Amino acid sequence: MILPTFMEVLDTAIAAVILPYIAGSLSASTDEATWVLTSYLVANAVVLPASSWFALKFGRRNFLISCIAIFTVASFFCGAAQNLGMILLARTIQGAGGGALQPLSQSILLESFPPQKRGAAMALFALGVVVAPVLGPTLGGWLTEQYSWRWAFYINLPVGVLATFMIMRFVKDPPYIKSAQPGRIDAFGLGLLAVWIGTLQVILDKGQEDDWFGAVWIRWAAVLLVIALVAFLVREFKAHNPIVNLRIFSDRNFAMGCILICAVGAVLYGMVTLLPLFYQTLMNYTAWAAGLAVSPRGIGAILIMPVVGVLTGKVDNRYLIAAGFVIFGWCAWIMSNLTLELSQWSLLWPIIFSGVGTGLMFVPLSTTAVATLRNEQIGNASGLFNLLRNIGGSIGISVTETLLSRRQQVHRSELSRYLAPGGIVHQSLLRLESYMSLHAGPRLARLRAYAVLQGSLNQQSVLYSYVDDFRYFVIVCALCVPLVFLVRPAKAKRGAAMAGH
Repeated sequence: MILPTFMEVLDTAIAAVILPYIAGSLSASTDEATWVLTSYLVANAVVLPASSWFALKFGRRNFLISCIAIFTVASFFCGAAQNLGMILLARTIQGAGGGALQPLSQSILLESFPPQKRGAAMALFALGVVVAPVLGPTLGGWLTEQYSWRWAFYINLPVGVLATFMIMRFVKDPPYIKSAQPGRIDAFGLGLLAVWIGTLQVILDKGQEDDWFGAVWIRWAAVLLVIALVAFLVREFKAHNPIVNLRIFSDRNFAMGCILICAVGAVLYGMVTLLPLFYQTLMNYTAWAAGLAVSPRGIGAILIMPVVGVLTGKVDNRYLIAAGFVIFGWCAWIMSNLTLELSQWSLLWPIIFSGVGTGLMFVPLSTTAVATLRNEQIGNASGLFNLLRNIGGSIGISVTETLLSRRQQVHRSELSRYLAPGGIVHQSLLRLESYMSLHAGPRLARLRAYAVLQGSLNQQSVLYSYVDDFRYFVIVCALCVPLVFLVRPAKAKRGAAMAGH
């Protein structure tokens, strides 16, 4: 069950790193290349909550194998694409195939183990979810520099074949899946789901570029988003066989778990995006070097997983989740003390401990959210749980990039005040101008001095905007700690008998 999830999450992280290379190879702009990510995420998000219905309709094992096959074949066509249109079509199909991999794998694992062993199972499963986004930038950068960006997609082929073989050999459907009769598909609800999720993703991707609600098309898109979302909610609550059973949110643990996993997705994907960007833009690292610098997060995640697997059966999970938010917030605070004198390993320990915090948040939260649900509810719950994590990640990335741009403008304006005559910066300008005059005339010397100062000013304002982003992560983590204790320390309901796989 780890294999397909690891493959799907890894591919998402790799694609973010290789976008400039895709754009250059396919004669597309960087903005056009971002649709390689958007097309995947939209298709992925639409299938996620609907995966439970498809699993009941076609059998969970058969549906999982079909999704892996679709994802693997689409990966080949992504690597073989000769133009932007072909790769966008292949990525959309790949996203549709990959959308169900996480919830299906998670629900199979949760049902395969008794409640007291679910924590240990989820600790191992979380390696695929937590470590993959860390390895993605490193592996993507290495494959691109050593071979080609196309191998970032071709690498899925052997993993997909192995995962298919293992699932055919070891996974079987439980009795309630075999006897389930989900009825006709709620096509209208699925259509509304696709509209509001697709619109949300487009707004998040293009908002900063087009000045958010300053653009007329974004205002209309926001209206469409609200209408489609409200219609979707009404439809799902009234439909006899809804594509997504939203009544599951009446369970307090699941509802609070979804809110918290949304926050986890926001801070995790925000930091995963921010650190490599800092190393590449301000420190001039290559994609491979930047990926290598952030890769120790995987060490922390790997080390904490066995510990979490043991503790979830013996300690109140709320304390583990709260500790995860505290550790992650502390790491973000340490990272907020950024300077331009950092070495590649200056942030080694905060990066490692951020992996520890992520493991403490993800595993106990995944088990606690479904602890009070019956087995037959877990499939639907897993789809919604993973959907909200992905939506949180998309929001986190978008907000992070927006703040990075907007705060850069604010800090540049603030730093410009120190250019006033008589200030320290103005004295440095005069010394620079004096030095430049040794190699040029007075006018050219002044222009060169201003150019040097301009570069330094821009660099410092960008640096301070990164600092602000990391401090916002600290605030989000601090706000989540009290929310954790709104979750009931409930033991899992025994419900239906555990299915063997």
